[in-house]
Amino acid sequence: MPAALEELAPPVIIGRSSSHFTRVTRVFAAEMRIDYSFRVVRDLMSSDPGDYGGNPALRIPTLQTPRGVWFGALNICRELWRRSSLRPRVVWPEDLDEPLLANAQELVLQAMSTEVTLIMAQLADARDRSAHQTKMRTGLVNMMSWLEENARSVLAALPPHRDLSYLEVTLFCLVTHLEFRDVLPTASYSELNQFCQQFATRASIGETPYRFDT
Repeated sequence: MPAALEELAPPVIIGRSSSHFTRVTRVFAAEMRIDYSFRVVRDLMSSDPGDYGGNPALRIPTLQTPRGVWFGALNICRELWRRSSLRPRVVWPEDLDEPLLANAQELVLQAMSTEVTLIMAQLADARDRSAHQTKMRTGLVNMMSWLEENARSVLAALPPHRDLSYLEVTLFCLVTHLEFRDVLPTASYSELNQFCQQFATRASIGETPYRFDT
């Protein structure tokens, strides 16, 4: 393919429709109005980096572009923003320079990672009641309780003149994923559920529903 045409080739997101980290990137792609193709990782127990788009960490998502390969949701979202002609006003993690906001972003990402570990333990038929598994679940519950208690203040503290924030996208994907994967019931999180109901009105959310790839 000629270099000029190659530059116009749509990027490829490699992940799963049931993954919250993958959904974060797909929400950003929809918000940025970026066309892309989607490649499903069929076997999450695979130890072949090629199945993950070359990611040596054996994790999703990965983005393949003519410029190169990008590992991880945040890297991918930044590249999608750079590729967008819209360049909306996005609040990135490094913009959160107050403890409340910075801690909220940290706990959202930690909760997402903890949830992945718990899910992978189930896939590996390792669903036991070991001290480590119990500690992880307790930590997840603690993080969700903190986010519920601080949700209103966190959202109010975000810069008002924004089109999108990485914190809001990751928070939405986390809360809705917990119920989708039956990891943790969320009915009692009234503040978080109210946020999710409001955020779900965005077109990008309707375009990226969770589902199990067939």
